[in-house]
Amino acid sequence: MPTPVNVAVIYYSSTGTVATIAKAMAQYAEKAGAEVRLRKAGELAPQAAIDSNPAWAANAKDTADIAEASPDDMIWADAVILGTPTRFGNVTAQLKQFLDTLGGLWQAGRLADKVYSGFTSTSTAHGGQESTLLALYNTIHHFGGILVAPGYTDPSKFVDGNPYGTSHVAGQGDIPVGEQTLTATRVQAERVVKFTRAIKDGLATEN
Repeated sequence: MPTPVNVAVIYYSSTGTVATIAKAMAQYAEKAGAEVRLRKAGELAPQAAIDSNPAWAANAKDTADIAEASPDDMIWADAVILGTPTRFGNVTAQLKQFLDTLGGLWQAGRLADKVYSGFTSTSTAHGGQESTLLALYNTIHHFGGILVAPGYTDPSKFVDGNPYGTSHVAGQGDIPVGEQTLTATRVQAERVVKFTRAIKDGLATEN
């Protein structure tokens, strides 16, 4: 029987693009044999701001049943896949706030030796996909995490072109998540589960 793998998919999404990718990431990780928790970062924006944007308000309603991420999800997970739209080439404040609550776990060494990976969305093709993921991955280095990015490890990656993580160009929210992004999501989820299992097997053998 394969070694069990726990994967937490933790994301922030305002208008729904990253939420769509997160749900697909969770589904593909489950298909690859992982136990999965899908969690969202808590919202910081005022309700008035959310209500002013129909897509934002619709996504808030559509994802109301998804639990907010907690430190317990990080403890439970063998692998954590983090998703965020870009904010000026960086991680959203909402996801960053969640990460900033993990100082106690970091000090206790509870975030080290886990697998981490990331995904993002931007308005344009050069709107910060790479810089956002690299900024996110700086945090992983501080955690002592094991970064598993998709790289160019599948023929499809030469089509979507992003070795850092799944990314989607959403325009002004008018470009829906399509087959290319979903394929990248599948490749990344499967790779995360594969290497998380291999690392757990290796550690078990050492012990």
